[in-house]
Amino acid sequence: MPRAHIVIESPIQSSFRVEQVKGMFDVPDSQTIQHEWNVNLPIEDKPWQIGLIVGPSGSGKTTIGRQLFPDAYFHEQYEWPEKKSILDGFPGHFDGKTITQTLSSVGFSSPPHWLKPFQHLSNGQKFRCELARTMLEDTDVVIFDEFTSVVDRDAAKVSSAAVAKALRKRKAPKLIALSCHYDICDWLSPDWVFDTANESFSWRLLQQRPPITLEIHKADSRTWEMFRGHHYLSRSFNRTAIAFVATWNGTPVGFTSILPSIGWVGVRREHRTVVLPDFQGVGIGNAISEWLGSYCKSQGWRFTSSTSHPAMIRHRVKSEKWVVSRVGRHNKQNTKATRTSSANRITAACEYVGPMLAKTTLQAASQAASN
Repeated sequence: MPRAHIVIESPIQSSFRVEQVKGMFDVPDSQTIQHEWNVNLPIEDKPWQIGLIVGPSGSGKTTIGRQLFPDAYFHEQYEWPEKKSILDGFPGHFDGKTITQTLSSVGFSSPPHWLKPFQHLSNGQKFRCELARTMLEDTDVVIFDEFTSVVDRDAAKVSSAAVAKALRKRKAPKLIALSCHYDICDWLSPDWVFDTANESFSWRLLQQRPPITLEIHKADSRTWEMFRGHHYLSRSFNRTAIAFVATWNGTPVGFTSILPSIGWVGVRREHRTVVLPDFQGVGIGNAISEWLGSYCKSQGWRFTSSTSHPAMIRHRVKSEKWVVSRVGRHNKQNTKATRTSSANRITAACEYVGPMLAKTTLQAASQAASN
């Protein structure tokens, strides 16, 4: 099992300022500053997929990771093409399908943003690109230093949950996250934790991550401007649609909308559903889409939806809340509307058959995003 007594000595080179500070703060006169850790990680006792080494900044997480796991791949930021898209930054032996599936699995499922250079992405998107590339490394163990340090804390929680879900599904590689943030622990749900603050090790029982409770509010169509650049197919929006925005802890995270279904009395169809990139990968899109179906049902309307988003199709095929009437490719010879929106893509036509809302007051309605 990984076990070590680690001693790091930092030499002190004398100078006027060094001696001045020693005198001002009564620092013991020494030629070195010494740090030491006693680390015992009994991780060979049980199977595991995700580990977390957590503790305050400067408490030795990086040193411990490098010393105890010398054969692991130690993640440092990859070199990305300066002008080419992030898709061209992945190693050449991976095809586009593998790359996009891996990006989606860590919650970065925005095709328009996949076409951008790395430097044009947000910090959250960059972090997920780095995660996706580490998941494709040909190695048994990956150590990811400064895990979630560059993203805000809500995005860090969502990112942690997304990568945990993806790794447990793939079963490779094993991930050891090094972080100074304790708030991700319940979201990453690691199999084991080593806390450098008190040099303690513990196995954790896998637990369901904390729920994400969404507040759904009726929105002005102008709210679309916040989300339009993140839709996986189109930036267009029908201003006659009824729009809703989903918030988490007061922060807008998702958008959805409905239109009448032309030629069908009492039927409403899903128009645009978008989740902001920092909050993708934990089921928020499916949750607000199903909330919309429930809302329509409470108004006496049937609710239908056509989607070509792979994750939504997979969810709806398995879910008892949806009846999927068709999955396949549209013929390019079909109508003008089909040619401009769905031609040559796999799409699914679905109808919501789940329960209706118990409450129809929009401000009070909420939906917990599924795991």
